[in-house]
This record gives sequence, C-alpha cells and structure tokens, in this order.
Amino acid sequence: MSCIERQLRRTAPARGGSKNELVTPSTEALSRVNGWACPPHSFQLVGWTVYSYMAIVGLGIYIPLLPSPWSQITYSLTGTAFIVHLVTHLVAVSVDPAEAGVRAKRTYSNPMPVFDKTKQPHVIHNLHCYLCKINVDPKVKHCGVCNKCVEDFDHHCKWLNNCVGGRNYWYFFVAVCSATLGVLLLLIVLLFIFIQHYIDPACLRSAPQFNSESSTQPGRFGIGVLNNGTWLVFLPLAPMETSSACLLVLAFLTVMVASASLLLLGHLLFFHIYLLANKMSTYDYIMKQRRKQAVVQDVELGVPQSSESNVGEIHTSMEPPIDCDASLSHSIGSCNYPEKGKISSRLSGSFCTELENLTKPPEKDNRLFYGTEQPARVIPGEYTPCAVIYTHLKDY
Repeated sequence: MSCIERQLRRTAPARGGSKNELVTPSTEALSRVNGWACPPHSFQLVGWTVYSYMAIVGLGIYIPLLPSPWSQITYSLTGTAFIVHLVTHLVAVSVDPAEAGVRAKRTYSNPMPVFDKTKQPHVIHNLHCYLCKINVDPKVKHCGVCNKCVEDFDHHCKWLNNCVGGRNYWYFFVAVCSATLGVLLLLIVLLFIFIQHYIDPACLRSAPQFNSESSTQPGRFGIGVLNNGTWLVFLPLAPMETSSACLLVLAFLTVMVASASLLLLGHLLFFHIYLLANKMSTYDYIMKQRRKQAVVQDVELGVPQSSESNVGEIHTSMEPPIDCDASLSHSIGSCNYPEKGKISSRLSGSFCTELENLTKPPEKDNRLFYGTEQPARVIPGEYTPCAVIYTHLKDY
C-alpha cells in the first residue's frame, strides 16, 4: 500500500503510539444491537405516534364514508401500504446492521470504550477499527451513536433509532416508499371528503348504518341521522355518533399532519432515488457536498486553485472516512519548508506532518503499531506519490 493510501486512511492519532488516545479511559458504554435498544429516540416515538394516528383516523373514520365501490378500493390500497410499511419498518429496526466481524464476536453485553471526538475525528486506521478490534472493508464506518462498525454504512436514522447499512437498506427504502404512498392516498381521501361535505354530503352517507336501526338500541341510528348534522364514525363495526364540526376539525388537523409528513417522506424518497441512480450512499453524498464547500471557501479565501490543482485533486478524490456524526473541520492547515517558508492550504494537519517528515533525517521509530501494519519505509531516490506531492509543494 502506498504512503498516500496509508496517510489518507489514517484515522488513528497522528502523534503518540498508543490507541488509548482515541478514547477517554473512564468512559464506556454498551454497543446498540438494533433500533430497540434503550433509550428510544424522540423521533422514533413521534413516528410511531403519527403512524398510529393516521391508521386510526384514516381507516376508522374517513375511508368508511366514501361511497361504494371507492371505499373498498381505498381500503385495499391504503391498508396494503400501511401494512407493508409496518412490516418493513419493524424489520429495518430489528436488523443488526453491524459488520460481520462485530456480529461474530457477540460482545454487546460488554461495555466498550466510547470514541472521544475531541482527540481525533475518526477511529478506523488502515482498514482496522481500534475500538471494535476488527479489520473492515472500505465501505464500513464506525457509528458513534451505535458505537460499532456498520457494514456498507449509509447513515444513522433517528426515525428508526438504528443505523441503515447493507443489511437493512432495502427494508428502509421500501418502508419510505410505502409510507409515502399511504400518506398520499389518505391525503386525497381527506380532501375529497372535505370538499364533498359542502357540495354533496349525501354521497358520504351511503353506508347502511345511516338508514338502519340498531338491533340492540332501536331508533338510535334511524332516518334522523341521515337528515340532520349527525355523522357516524368507525363504520361498520363500531358506529359512533359525532357532529359535523368535529368531523371537519379533525379532517383539517389530519390534512395538516399528512401534508407535513408527505413533504418529509417525499423529499427523503426522491433523495434516495437520486442516490440509487448515481450509485452513491448518503455518506458519500455528504462527503461530496463538504468537499464542494471546501473548494468554495478556498476561493473566498483567495487560495489559488490552478497552482494546487494536482494536490487538490488527490486530496479530494481520496477523502478519509469519518464516522456518521463527525463534523468536517474547516480550519486551514499549514506546512513549513526551508526553501519556501510557510505554505497555507486546506491540507489536514496530519498530512502536513507526513510531508514534513519526508525532509527530516531518518530517526529510530519507537512508536507502537497495532495489528499487522508495519511502518512505511521511504527509500532514497524512490519514485513515490509522496515525493510527487512534495515536488508540487516546492513550486509555491
């Protein structure tokens, strides 16, 4: 592996030889198995509340008011969407998205050190996680919330209270699709009932319960219910009387909730369709946007783009991986060279340290190395990628 690949994959401390610099020794926590691990996230509770409200109000109050056969058709479509969403949502929450090595160790019952982001923004170094103590693939990321490495990491979903990775991504995607379809159908039904209530309310009273009497309480649901402002809800199993005002107010509130939910779900659905079309993950998209912002800030700071195009291209195309919650530092790094003085650039501090070490005389390396990695040796006169970058930097 070239020194460029080693440096840009470095997510362990650049100074010091101990992996203990990654963590706070007194801080330990259990890794989360899945979305059922406590404590539940507030977004997860809100999602379940909205789902239950939509199912009860939609399937129990408003869809039964539709005239036949539209009520049966809407029941089938909306009910199927809600059931599919429930099943896929439960599976996405229940699946453990951890990397195979983490699942094989079965160490969820033992507390594991919590990653200290104040010391370093990453924990994976040369495809080895120093917290999970396993070798990982390039697409594996260590989630700071779940405190474990996630296979084919996409993002940490607060609505599921679980990470979305390769093992549960498609369940998550189908859950979003079915939720969008179900909310859209329910919103159409509510708008139809809201309009028909003023135009032709008789078409909403086509259920037999509006004309027939109750066998246990004769006269309760008779011809008077059909003609006055009383409405029946929870048809046909448990009909209950309610006023026209209550029906309209509840419909208005439900339209507001459904509209907000549809905007969020629609945005999320089209975003993931875009990601699938471009063969990207949410993590890849975020890193791409951050690199674009870094370029824009370089332009605003007056950093010449043409003179550092080669270095910038290498640095941009091999952005080091971060965990799902790490924020991108916008600080400007600087490198000191005897020939050219101080060079300011958006190179990371550890990157500049590596380049500075190339100009220093060889010293005995007393650092400790973990795993199978060995310190890289630079042979004098050897044509290496680091030498190419240093040549470009000398041109400043």
